[in-house]
Amino acid sequence: MQPHATLPGEGASLVTPERAFISDDAGTILRFALEALTSGMAAALVTLVEIRGGAARPLGAQMAVREDGRYCGFVSGGCVESAAAFEALEVIASGQDRMVRYGKDSPWFDIVLPCGGGITLSIHKLRTAEPLLAVLNSLAQRKPAGLRYSPRTRTLQSLPAATPTRWHKESFEVGYRPCVRAIIYGRSVEAQATAALAQATGYDVYTFDRASPRISMLTDADTAVILLWHDLHRELPVLQAALNARPFYIGALGSQRTHLKRTAALVERGFSEEEIGRIRAPIGLFPKARDAHSLALSVLAEVAATRNGSGER
Repeated sequence: MQPHATLPGEGASLVTPERAFISDDAGTILRFALEALTSGMAAALVTLVEIRGGAARPLGAQMAVREDGRYCGFVSGGCVESAAAFEALEVIASGQDRMVRYGKDSPWFDIVLPCGGGITLSIHKLRTAEPLLAVLNSLAQRKPAGLRYSPRTRTLQSLPAATPTRWHKESFEVGYRPCVRAIIYGRSVEAQATAALAQATGYDVYTFDRASPRISMLTDADTAVILLWHDLHRELPVLQAALNARPFYIGALGSQRTHLKRTAALVERGFSEEEIGRIRAPIGLFPKARDAHSLALSVLAEVAATRNGSGER
């Protein structure tokens, strides 16, 4: 059962909240809080634990707030972050964790969410750096991890495995995944444009112009393998390695006719129709993207949709 959300606190802090930088990257937010703690500065973690109606951010979105008022992260579209940071400063000062409601079903009519929904935030004063360090170490090793917050005991603990973001009994759990690794094959303007856009997106990008044995070492469950060759013969060794390594996304450039030839070649090499069906071809979320930059956008949109579980064709 979810704990009852109390009203925002009393007794304003003398510190004015100020955004340190703009980022919604989970690792960056946790690292900001960890660096505060290790430098001797108090900090709080703000987590979106309930959504009523619509919301700009997903369940589990977070902010980190330092005792000097500097904060990062988002729990909405930017409309409540300053108020949430103020609440976090009061939690830091009092040492008393709290739940705060904004928007729908909240008594605070001067803070309205544009989407018309409502959110509940948990605000926890961080008492140890160990859970944050454990999660960041797991992500650095490209392993999923999680945090479990108990409002009753006001404790935070790390979870060393893939974790769904949800209420579990009386605790709220947040899951973290490594950033997307994009392995891009091809010696073409399309490959260059896709790599540049992937880097701007924050992906961990590797580019190759020929088959490499490194694909098996680099590929994990959070990897997208993108083949942008115009040469079926050159791509087959990479496709075989990718199908065996089981990344979350495999996409290959070419027409339907090219893909039929690709399928026949893979069947000859012993791959089943189900295995071959994992290949997105023709590559990209929207069809007939002819120029390099439109193709790059189309490919990475499909990667993102597949990552978020909405990439079914």
